[in-house]
Amino acid sequence: MATTLPSCRGSPSSSHILIGCFNSRKQLVKDFNIAEREEDISAYAGYVGSAFMLGRALTSILWGMVADRYGRKPVVIIGIFSVVIFNTLFGLSTSFWMAVITRFTLGGLNGLLGPMKAYSSEIFREEYQALGLSTVCAAWGVGLVFGPALGGYLAQPVQKYPNIFAKGSFWDKFPYSLPCFVVSAIALAVLIIACVCLPETLHNHKVSNDNIQALESGSCGADKNKEKQKDESILRNWPLMSSIIVYCIFAIHDIAFSEVFSLWAVSPRRLGGLNFDTDDVGNVLAVSGMAIIIFQLGLYQPVQKVCGPIVLSRISGVLSIPIMQSFPFMTMLSGFTLYIALYTAAILKNLFIEIISTGLFILQNRAVEQHQRGVANGICMTAMSACKVIGPAGGGAILTWSQKRMNASILPGPHLVFFVLNVIEVLGVLLTLKPFLTVKKDSPSEQLH
Repeated sequence: MATTLPSCRGSPSSSHILIGCFNSRKQLVKDFNIAEREEDISAYAGYVGSAFMLGRALTSILWGMVADRYGRKPVVIIGIFSVVIFNTLFGLSTSFWMAVITRFTLGGLNGLLGPMKAYSSEIFREEYQALGLSTVCAAWGVGLVFGPALGGYLAQPVQKYPNIFAKGSFWDKFPYSLPCFVVSAIALAVLIIACVCLPETLHNHKVSNDNIQALESGSCGADKNKEKQKDESILRNWPLMSSIIVYCIFAIHDIAFSEVFSLWAVSPRRLGGLNFDTDDVGNVLAVSGMAIIIFQLGLYQPVQKVCGPIVLSRISGVLSIPIMQSFPFMTMLSGFTLYIALYTAAILKNLFIEIISTGLFILQNRAVEQHQRGVANGICMTAMSACKVIGPAGGGAILTWSQKRMNASILPGPHLVFFVLNVIEVLGVLLTLKPFLTVKKDSPSEQLH
């Protein structure tokens, strides 16, 4: 692996750790006293989660254009810097609307994920692009390992560690600031590393006067017109657009599942939940994150070479369906049996999520030339973020609705919300079939300098 791997992995993982720290979001919303009933807390928590994605949806294409024009590194640095500032402000939120605004602003300024996907496909030769993009997805595993632990163990420190943090102190007034401060410190360290160690992969070579005459010749002129045509028709690039559409379907499902799983797990048994605390949820996600890191960095590339990204994504989607519907039945279990079933299902489900994402990332980056990758990934991030606005809010709202119909004869309680998630999963799997999802046959082989 190249020496730049820590920076490749570190930059997106800081954002993912940030997301992972909000497993205490339901308690945070509860402390704001905005929800009239306990059943409504999940919906408001979903709005906080959606604010980040809404901000990112509005600016991702712009950041992609900036990355194509000025380079990947400046956009990555700005994105990490925004984490340092606005994640800190989120920890200091004193109202529901302050939390929503800081998350929205962070999403608007945090445009690093799209350029990092382009970066990861460019820093490797084409035959190793799967390893580069699987590294980006492994960053989500890093976030799952450390994020929930930070949120679970450091949130509300006065209540958890009264001998260290005094009642009435700063930490009592801002009970969720400590994990946010720690994440901001991590992001600051990543920012320094990125500024020093992260090389630029976007190379703009000047054309000499001799080459200008050559470009005006027949063959070179045809190539130039062909390139111009590609620039003008990126939205008509069906291999790109079809993979983005499929990815958006799975994105709705994945972010909704992440939202529903955390909120469902901490819900009381009378509402069909497991009555877990945030530490329990954090432990489940941390173990899932370790499995993702191991698979993505060690096993994904050889498995993908055998199956191909589409077939592997399709298999993962199909296997996710029975696992998804098993979650509400876990309320019938207890003790060691419950933990074995829950950990196994959560590990497999989160692993399948990252396998599908990595496969679609590969298709998207192979569908365009290097000079279009920033915009292409920007379009993908805009569409995905728009879908992920729907995911947390929709998932929280459906969970709230399902908890109000615990005695229904058909799909009672949480059975309903997991069934809805499975419907979305089935749609995503069907869209991976031909003729909808197509692949660019002559993917470019780029020589990186």
